[in-house]
Amino acid sequence: MIRIFPLGVWCLTGLLAAFPVPAASGDYRGEAYRDERTGLDAWRWRGERFSLSLIQRLPDQTRAFFLARGFSREAVDELAGQCLFQTLMGNRGSQGTIEVDLRDWRFRANGREGRLTLKEDWLRRWEARGESMPARVAFRWSFYPTQQRFEPDDWNMGMTSYPVPPGTVIDVHFQWREDGKVRRGVLAGVRCAPDVSLEEMQP
Repeated sequence: MIRIFPLGVWCLTGLLAAFPVPAASGDYRGEAYRDERTGLDAWRWRGERFSLSLIQRLPDQTRAFFLARGFSREAVDELAGQCLFQTLMGNRGSQGTIEVDLRDWRFRANGREGRLTLKEDWLRRWEARGESMPARVAFRWSFYPTQQRFEPDDWNMGMTSYPVPPGTVIDVHFQWREDGKVRRGVLAGVRCAPDVSLEEMQP
């Protein structure tokens, strides 16, 4: 089963082009690459069953997306001031389940450890600030679920955010459960997109 959140055409087409279903492998590895469609940097990690991909998201992409969905400029600038990635996770296996809880994830930047800013954290901010209900509903569908269970061939995508400024380099320490057993991995040297235009990002 495939679950897709409505994140916009640029997100969906880019993911489908950049992430063909990989062949099964016993190797646990992470790799960086350049997304051919957008020219943005991306990172992926593939295990025997669990897979994770992070694609840079320019702050201007975030501003445009959420302004179009009714958020105030103040809220959009706060969100774009963090490091955001389009995030794809799934179960590559032919049997068994995978469970992910983003509350267990950590990142390291400049020698310090931090936690992700979760969907629920943002939604509390938006409610307290009085952002409209339609805007908050759009946000709820756009951000990655904090907890998710994947059956074989299941996958999902959405935004994840890290409370560091654009352009920061981070190491993402993630974990998941395979049939109840905890597994861990790291994507090192992941660079948050800088606050520049797409044209400025081109080599």
